Amino acid sequence: MTYPESIRNLINQLTHWPAVGPKTAERFALYLLRQPQEQLNELARAIAEVKHGLTVCRVCCRLTDSTPCSICRDAQRERQTLCIVAESKDLLAIENTGRYHGLYHVLGGVINTVHNTRPGDYNLKSLIARLDKEPILEIILALNPDLEGETTALYLQKILTGRELRLTKLARGLPTGASLDYADDLTIGHAFTNRQQLK
Repeated sequence: MTYPESIRNLINQLTHWPAVGPKTAERFALYLLRQPQEQLNELARAIAEVKHGLTVCRVCCRLTDSTPCSICRDAQRERQTLCIVAESKDLLAIENTGRYHGLYHVLGGVINTVHNTRPGDYNLKSLIARLDKEPILEIILALNPDLEGETTALYLQKILTGRELRLTKLARGLPTGASLDYADDLTIGHAFTNRQQLK
């Protein structure tokens, strides 16, 4: 015996979500069936509208609702320090610590040879253009301490060689294999405070 087609379709859609297998998708689908129709309508509306009004900041490349984004427009930010992150969620994790007050650049991903993503797939051209125009004195590489993050950090270190700037990366307050968006504020804060100089 199988579920009706509408439930099967919902389960199938939910299995496309990160870390959601068939059993978890089935539990989610059955949970949704128990919710009031008004709540389902709100969820459907939120999903349908999630991309409306979003854009990518033309300066830092983060997801935002305006460009330049509020961070890039903020005259109180330290304009000589640039923190490079892989994704917008990493930027938010760092902002939540309250320890960093400089600017950001979002790569939009990391080098991953398994998924055939290369350096040219990311926002590196806009990064180089920023460095040519803006008075950046320090770059902080705030990438996840896993194989892909370390590979990307090494690549960035290579292409930034020869520039008159301080290049640092986050200290190992973050365990190897961890993700910034799952780390607590204190751990990320300590990693920033104890960042290491690369050159």
